[in-house]
Amino acid sequence: MKKIRISSQEMLQEAFRIRMEVFVDEQQVPEDLEMDEYDVSPESARHMLLISEEGVPAAAGRFIEYKPDTAKMQRIAVRGRFRGKGTGRELIAALEEWAKEEGYAYSVLDAQCQAEPFYQKLGYETVSAETFLDAGIPHVRMMKPL
Repeated sequence: MKKIRISSQEMLQEAFRIRMEVFVDEQQVPEDLEMDEYDVSPESARHMLLISEEGVPAAAGRFIEYKPDTAKMQRIAVRGRFRGKGTGRELIAALEEWAKEEGYAYSVLDAQCQAEPFYQKLGYETVSAETFLDAGIPHVRMMKPL
């Protein structure tokens, strides 16, 4: 997979298409909840896009500063046909590497409960005492040292 650190509006739109397909179309998240202030421009967050060997946009994600030493991974989305092939793991690894380069010591994320085992395999620990709803979907907060 080719990893692209998004720096143009065109590439950001590709990431949005993946997110709309995964979150809005598949998971029925309202579109107005999916897009936020970190989507205004490529500079609003650290946005990443993964492109398959065939040149197809496969996955997207972003991170923002959560605390001075902690990056928050968000909007992790992998298109259906690329799931189960290591694409999500590759996306998270690329985002974590970028966050480390930016000087962050920790990564935090709010994982959908169904994805909690996936993130545990990547070294994340659940730190929330209870599940919580985000866009009507049960989540847990998870954290990992970088």
